[in-house]
Amino acid sequence: MLDTRPRVLDLFSCSGGAGWGYHLAGFAVDGCDIADRPNYPFDYHRGDALEYLAHLIASGDIERYTLVHGSPPCQAGCALTVGTNASQGWGGTHTDLVAPTRTLLDRTGLPYVIEQPNGKAKIRKDLSLCGEMFGLGVLRHRNFELGRWSTPKPVHPKHRGYVRGHRHGVRREGPYVAAYGKGGGKATVPEMQAAMGITWTDVHEELTEAIPPTYTKWIGTAFLTCRQEVFA
Repeated sequence: MLDTRPRVLDLFSCSGGAGWGYHLAGFAVDGCDIADRPNYPFDYHRGDALEYLAHLIASGDIERYTLVHGSPPCQAGCALTVGTNASQGWGGTHTDLVAPTRTLLDRTGLPYVIEQPNGKAKIRKDLSLCGEMFGLGVLRHRNFELGRWSTPKPVHPKHRGYVRGHRHGVRREGPYVAAYGKGGGKATVPEMQAAMGITWTDVHEELTEAIPPTYTKWIGTAFLTCRQEVFA
């Protein structure tokens, strides 16, 4: 049976947090990640995401996609990494694939989304999403650059309290869990799964890197609405 759904290419897909959200919004999803991701819930290519994207562009196979989503690694720009490195006096270099990802995405001619955590990553913050916007048990702020399309920014509501755990020697309780690291009151695997709405993986590393699917469900729905309005 012919699949007539719009198709999204999910680059640097990790375990599929972003991909699942697009699936919920009505997309068919193809992923690509350099690591083995047996828990990824959709069709998946294992390999270098930028090499794969360049291949799709050169072969013309990119034309089967309606939207491309990329979550390139940028440890140099992540607020958590930057703060830790500064406090420890670490000065190592880190991979920053945001700029080369954008260059290739521009070559596709397709609408795209680039996702990054809060920090110094050089992207336009066309959207900034937070778990509180969706009633989640994590805050997990993420910024999104939108290429070749736009949508109004949602209002960022006031947080209801603290993130549970130890910070600067102080233990606090709150309505959110810390879905990163271990110890110090950080979330357990079941707590992270429940807080983010992720059920298909129980791998700690994959959960700490994932974005809640609700974010990309919102983005995918906004994109399809915008697309319908353009062609109406």
